[in-house]
Amino acid sequence: MSTRIAQPVWHQECVEQESLAGFLSRSRKQPLVGRKPGTGGPRKHESAAEMSVVMPGLSPDMSHRLVATAILVVALIVAVSLLSLVLKRAMHRFERAAFWTQQGLRLTAVVVLVAGLISIWVEDAGRLATMAGLLTAGVAVALQRVITSFAGYLIILRGKLFTVGDRITMGGVRGDVVALGFMQTTVLEMGEPPGEQADAPATWVRSRQYTGRIVRVTNDKIFDTPVYNYTREFRFVWEEIHLPISYKDDRGRAEQILLDVARKHTNAIVRDAQPAVERLRNTYAIHDGVDVDPHVYYRITDNWVELTLRFISPVHDTRALKDAMSRDILAQFDAAGIGIASGTYEIVGVPPIRVMMTNGATGASADLPTAASTGTSTGTSTGTSTGTSTGASTGSST
Repeated sequence: MSTRIAQPVWHQECVEQESLAGFLSRSRKQPLVGRKPGTGGPRKHESAAEMSVVMPGLSPDMSHRLVATAILVVALIVAVSLLSLVLKRAMHRFERAAFWTQQGLRLTAVVVLVAGLISIWVEDAGRLATMAGLLTAGVAVALQRVITSFAGYLIILRGKLFTVGDRITMGGVRGDVVALGFMQTTVLEMGEPPGEQADAPATWVRSRQYTGRIVRVTNDKIFDTPVYNYTREFRFVWEEIHLPISYKDDRGRAEQILLDVARKHTNAIVRDAQPAVERLRNTYAIHDGVDVDPHVYYRITDNWVELTLRFISPVHDTRALKDAMSRDILAQFDAAGIGIASGTYEIVGVPPIRVMMTNGATGASADLPTAASTGTSTGTSTGTSTGTSTGASTGSST
């Protein structure tokens, strides 16, 4: 048997008032919008994550961040593409300015992307420092070459090693730079002169002309190998033509022909190169012995006199210049009766040849004379035998 104690009326009224106050308090914190009281419309207290698209298997917060990341990446790609198209059309006549503008645009996009990802995924500054430390340690080990290549890209831009359009040699690759990226430099390969044919990589073009191959070199090569730039600060090179002349020919006349031909083809080039040499002297500690005029140098060998014609040439079209000069030199040498010495040998004499001839049971021998001037020895025996030798022994009996 249980006894139920009746609650006083004033206690029930207090409980009802407290419940009503709590309901009103919650109602003030979560007001109704879009509907009149008592109707079933949407409520304002629904969070943005609840209103956004929720991906299966992910929390609303994670789904919201992924959607924001995708929007940021797509927006950056579209913006960079449109700006690149506009800049390419507006600056197509200014190759270098367009190149540097493109690089600045890419770097800006990378900075905006990193800042946007940090703002989306990182809320606490302490967590940011911890994540940065862990990320740095992991990246330093796993992406060492990538980081080094990107550092090389920054040094290429800041250090002015080369730019698009320059002719360079880097990492064993020779050619013209046609593109520069964060990780790689794209080079249109050129051939090698005969004196450099042994250098790797081997090419079938025997001059500094395009092979047609596109080569991509990682930017970290600037830390490991020298970078040769043919055009950055001095767009000329010194070239040489070597001609062996016989000691019997008129060497003075040959030298004059070489100088006349060189001056004819390089006068305009010399005028353009002189201011460039002065700028080079003002930038670097170069002595005053740099001469852009053509010269001929002698070298004595045991077979001939080697004349070396040294002249200045633009970096591009060197082969065409040397071809035109070679044609003029050969024509004037022929007119002057001057020949090009070669490594062939002329036999001026042979040793005496002993020919053994027999007649029946009787044997006889004779020494055949030598024709020293022609390299052919002939001999005749009286009586019944005749023998002839032309660098070899032959015999016939009659």
